[in-house]
Amino acid sequence: MGLMSFFKGVGEKVFGKAEVAPTPEKAAEAEPLRASALLAHVKQLGLAYNSLTVRTSGDTVTLEGEVATQADSEKIALAVGNVEGVEVVDNRLNVAEPKEEARYHSVEKGDSLSKIAKEYYGDAMKYPVIFEANKPMLKSPELIYPGQVLRIPALD
Repeated sequence: MGLMSFFKGVGEKVFGKAEVAPTPEKAAEAEPLRASALLAHVKQLGLAYNSLTVRTSGDTVTLEGEVATQADSEKIALAVGNVEGVEVVDNRLNVAEPKEEARYHSVEKGDSLSKIAKEYYGDAMKYPVIFEANKPMLKSPELIYPGQVLRIPALD
Protein backbone atom coordinates (compact mmCIF):
# COMPACT_ATOMS: atom_id res chain seq x y z
CA MET A 1 0.00 0.00 0.00
CA GLY A 2 2.88 2.34 0.72
CA LEU A 3 2.85 5.88 2.05
CA MET A 4 -0.30 7.78 2.94
CA SER A 5 -0.43 11.43 4.00
CA PHE A 6 -2.69 12.83 6.71
CA PHE A 7 -3.31 16.21 8.36
CA LYS A 8 -1.09 16.18 11.43
CA GLY A 9 -3.15 18.68 13.44
CA VAL A 10 -6.51 16.91 13.26
CA GLY A 11 -7.87 13.56 14.32
CA GLU A 12 -8.56 11.46 17.35
CA LYS A 13 -6.59 12.26 20.44
CA VAL A 14 -4.93 9.03 21.58
CA PHE A 15 -1.58 10.35 22.78
CA GLY A 16 -0.89 11.49 26.30
CA LYS A 17 0.79 14.81 27.01
CA ALA A 18 4.30 13.30 27.01
CA GLU A 19 3.79 11.72 23.58
CA VAL A 20 2.28 14.75 21.82
CA ALA A 21 5.03 17.33 22.20
CA PRO A 22 8.05 15.76 23.87
CA THR A 23 11.19 17.82 24.34
CA PRO A 24 14.04 16.82 22.00
CA GLU A 25 15.72 15.02 24.92
CA LYS A 26 12.56 13.00 25.61
CA ALA A 27 11.63 12.30 21.97
CA ALA A 28 13.40 8.92 21.83
CA GLU A 29 11.60 7.84 25.00
CA ALA A 30 8.24 8.97 23.60
CA GLU A 31 8.43 6.88 20.39
CA PRO A 32 7.68 3.50 22.06
CA LEU A 33 4.87 5.17 24.02
CA ARG A 34 3.39 6.60 20.81
CA ALA A 35 3.66 3.21 19.07
CA SER A 36 2.00 1.40 21.98
CA ALA A 37 -0.78 4.03 22.12
CA LEU A 38 -1.48 3.52 18.40
CA LEU A 39 -1.48 -0.27 18.75
CA ALA A 40 -3.88 0.05 21.70
CA HIS A 41 -6.09 2.30 19.53
CA VAL A 42 -6.22 -0.36 16.77
CA LYS A 43 -7.08 -3.03 19.35
CA GLN A 44 -9.72 -0.83 20.98
CA LEU A 45 -11.41 -0.39 17.59
CA GLY A 46 -11.43 -4.18 17.17
CA LEU A 47 -9.66 -4.08 13.81
CA ALA A 48 -8.59 -7.49 12.50
CA TYR A 49 -4.99 -8.54 11.98
CA ASN A 50 -2.91 -11.72 12.20
CA SER A 51 0.20 -9.89 13.38
CA LEU A 52 0.88 -6.18 13.76
CA THR A 53 3.94 -4.13 14.66
CA VAL A 54 3.62 -0.35 14.97
CA ARG A 55 6.73 1.82 14.93
CA THR A 56 6.90 5.60 15.11
CA SER A 57 9.51 8.15 14.19
CA GLY A 58 8.36 11.70 14.75
CA ASP A 59 5.08 12.15 12.89
CA THR A 60 5.57 9.01 10.73
CA VAL A 61 4.06 5.63 11.61
CA THR A 62 5.24 2.36 10.05
CA LEU A 63 2.93 -0.65 10.05
CA GLU A 64 4.29 -4.17 9.54
CA GLY A 65 2.67 -7.56 9.90
CA GLU A 66 -0.05 -9.55 8.21
CA VAL A 67 -3.78 -9.10 7.67
CA ALA A 68 -6.37 -11.25 5.94
CA THR A 69 -7.92 -8.67 3.59
CA GLN A 70 -7.15 -5.46 1.76
CA ALA A 71 -9.93 -3.75 3.73
CA ASP A 72 -8.28 -4.76 7.03
CA SER A 73 -4.98 -3.24 5.88
CA GLU A 74 -6.64 -0.01 4.76
CA LYS A 75 -8.71 0.34 7.93
CA ILE A 76 -5.68 -0.08 10.19
CA ALA A 77 -3.74 2.51 8.17
CA LEU A 78 -6.66 4.95 8.38
CA ALA A 79 -7.19 4.29 12.09
CA VAL A 80 -3.61 5.30 12.93
CA GLY A 81 -3.41 8.02 10.28
CA ASN A 82 -6.54 9.79 11.49
CA VAL A 83 -4.88 10.40 14.87
CA GLU A 84 -3.79 13.88 15.88
CA GLY A 85 -0.01 14.12 15.53
CA VAL A 86 0.33 11.57 12.70
CA GLU A 87 1.25 12.94 9.29
CA VAL A 88 2.47 9.90 7.34
CA VAL A 89 1.63 6.19 7.51
CA ASP A 90 3.95 3.74 5.79
CA ASN A 91 1.71 0.71 5.37
CA ARG A 92 3.90 -2.36 4.87
CA LEU A 93 1.24 -4.87 5.93
CA ASN A 94 1.16 -8.11 3.95
CA VAL A 95 -2.34 -8.97 2.75
CA ALA A 96 -3.24 -12.67 2.56
CA GLU A 97 -5.97 -12.02 -0.04
CA PRO A 98 -4.87 -8.92 -1.96
CA LYS A 99 -7.50 -7.03 -3.93
CA GLU A 100 -7.76 -3.66 -5.60
CA GLU A 101 -7.10 -0.79 -3.22
CA ALA A 102 -9.91 1.56 -2.31
CA ARG A 103 -9.70 5.22 -3.24
CA TYR A 104 -9.36 7.81 -0.48
CA HIS A 105 -11.04 11.12 0.20
CA SER A 106 -9.83 13.90 2.50
CA VAL A 107 -12.91 15.46 4.06
CA GLU A 108 -13.29 19.18 3.43
CA LYS A 109 -15.49 21.73 5.16
CA GLY A 110 -19.07 21.27 3.96
CA ASP A 111 -18.62 17.60 3.03
CA SER A 112 -21.14 14.96 4.03
CA LEU A 113 -21.11 11.25 3.26
CA SER A 114 -23.95 11.76 0.79
CA LYS A 115 -22.04 14.55 -0.99
CA ILE A 116 -18.94 12.34 -1.14
CA ALA A 117 -21.04 9.40 -2.43
CA LYS A 118 -22.48 11.63 -5.16
CA GLU A 119 -18.94 12.66 -6.17
CA TYR A 120 -17.50 9.12 -6.34
CA TYR A 121 -20.54 6.98 -7.19
CA GLY A 122 -22.87 9.45 -8.90
CA ASP A 123 -25.56 8.64 -6.30
CA ALA A 124 -25.87 10.41 -2.94
CA MET A 125 -27.92 7.51 -1.58
CA LYS A 126 -24.82 5.27 -1.74
CA TYR A 127 -23.45 7.01 1.39
CA PRO A 128 -24.00 3.84 3.52
CA VAL A 129 -21.30 2.10 1.42
CA ILE A 130 -18.77 4.71 2.55
CA PHE A 131 -20.04 4.62 6.13
CA GLU A 132 -19.73 0.81 6.31
CA ALA A 133 -16.28 0.92 4.68
CA ASN A 134 -15.03 3.22 7.44
CA LYS A 135 -16.48 1.45 10.46
CA PRO A 136 -15.55 1.25 13.32
CA MET A 137 -13.64 4.54 12.93
CA LEU A 138 -16.94 6.25 12.05
CA LYS A 139 -19.60 5.96 14.72
CA SER A 140 -22.29 7.84 12.77
CA PRO A 141 -22.69 9.03 9.15
CA GLU A 142 -22.99 12.60 10.46
CA LEU A 143 -19.73 12.57 12.42
CA ILE A 144 -16.99 13.37 9.93
CA TYR A 145 -14.57 16.29 10.17
CA PRO A 146 -12.36 18.32 7.83
CA GLY A 147 -8.97 16.69 7.36
CA GLN A 148 -10.24 13.17 8.05
CA VAL A 149 -9.29 10.62 5.39
CA LEU A 150 -11.99 8.11 4.36
CA ARG A 151 -11.92 4.86 2.37
CA ILE A 152 -13.99 4.95 -0.82
CA PRO A 153 -14.30 1.32 -1.94
CA ALA A 154 -15.34 0.28 -5.42
CA LEU A 155 -18.99 -0.67 -5.77
CA ASP A 156 -19.63 -4.39 -6.17
